[in-house]
Amino acid sequence: SLDTPVMILGPSGTGKEMVAMALHETGNRSGKPFVKVNCAALSEHILESELFGHVKGAYTGADSDRVGRFEAAHKGTIFLDEIGDIPLPVQVKLLRVLEEKTIQRVGSNKSIPIDARIITATHKNLEALIREGKFREDLFFRINVFPLTCPSLSERKDDITLLIQHFITVQAEKTGKNILGFTPEAMRLMVTYPWPGNIRELRNTVEYAFVLARGKSIG
Repeated sequence: SLDTPVMILGPSGTGKEMVAMALHETGNRSGKPFVKVNCAALSEHILESELFGHVKGAYTGADSDRVGRFEAAHKGTIFLDEIGDIPLPVQVKLLRVLEEKTIQRVGSNKSIPIDARIITATHKNLEALIREGKFREDLFFRINVFPLTCPSLSERKDDITLLIQHFITVQAEKTGKNILGFTPEAMRLMVTYPWPGNIRELRNTVEYAFVLARGKSIG
């Protein structure tokens, strides 16, 4: 089914969020919400409230009811980025949500039905985290139905020139600068560089070159 849970694996900067968005837009839920949550950026209690919402008075500072991301993604897709960083207590609750297709807001015992496709992404080795007792195996099996891998840029050097050309077109439109490309010598350097930051680093480099460039080509 098109609602199969997908897990996108790969190093940082390889475009995992773009893949998630493409899956959503080509699926039967396009036109409905695409809701992203960066699980690495939030502490346990904030993440729980972010995912499931809370009711007024659930904790200090909760001065009104709040809709969580699962509710916001109803009929659409929820994209959980850096799933490997979710603390174990939240993993338990997430598993229950996926099995029962309902959520409870923090501080409430009322069940709210949820219909959202789940896409996850991580740059971590979840199997290793399972062995260390840091990631639940039952949750892993629930979200890893269809794994996709975004390889690092150093593994797909043939794409570098195509990506550069794409980013040049984007930047030319954005800045109005009439830059056609890199000089052959500069292009050789771009292709041989290992790009530890992957596509994100490549994009930023092209953007920066645009700011500095004088003339029609980047040397």
